[in-house]
Amino acid sequence: MKLTQQDMARLIDVDPKTLRNWRKHKPKLYEKVMQGFAFEEAVRVAKENYERLKEISQQSKT
Repeated sequence: MKLTQQDMARLIDVDPKTLRNWRKHKPKLYEKVMQGFAFEEAVRVAKENYERLKEISQQSKT
């Protein structure tokens, strides 16, 4: 799931301009925020994969 800058700003409760300003003037802060979003995405994908593997395991037991 690809989030737009506007989506990300909404999720962290800041104005999209603030996020753009961080990108330009506070690159380390912006990088940490982006890492947080990447981490959340990785966790979401891992959860989906786990659920799929669980389904496959259940099917092989029947």
